[in-house]
Amino acid sequence: MNDFDFLVGTWDVVNRRRTDALDDTSEWEEFPGVSHASRHFEGGANFDEITFPTKGFGGVTLRLFDVEREQWSLYWSSSLTGTLYPPVVGRFTGGRGEFYGDDTHEGKEVRTRFVWSDITERSVRWEQAFSVDGGETWVINWIMEFTRR
Repeated sequence: MNDFDFLVGTWDVVNRRRTDALDDTSEWEEFPGVSHASRHFEGGANFDEITFPTKGFGGVTLRLFDVEREQWSLYWSSSLTGTLYPPVVGRFTGGRGEFYGDDTHEGKEVRTRFVWSDITERSVRWEQAFSVDGGETWVINWIMEFTRR
């Protein structure tokens, strides 16, 4: 239930994002971010806010642990839309968290995958990937490298 305790605190974030989230040959753009995360419900909830100063927007993530199902639901919202996106759901195994959900991107149905990996006290990696074929193939379209302040 305390899987996201590693994220609590303030982080500098290097973002690499594809210019076209569904095209694995599109260019990568790189930009900075700053994340502040907090722990709630004795570790059963986690909240963070990230800002992207050179992009002019930010986002928040709410993570909730379902005690009965023993899995997390992660909810994202961007300041660009002010809406809550459908959750990705999953768990940590062996120090790696994988979370899946269904969404749309530019009018296309996509399967979404978030992966938390390479977790240390000073750094962590997050990546997002989309699939338009039900998870047969994936396009990694956003990578965040976190470094603790």
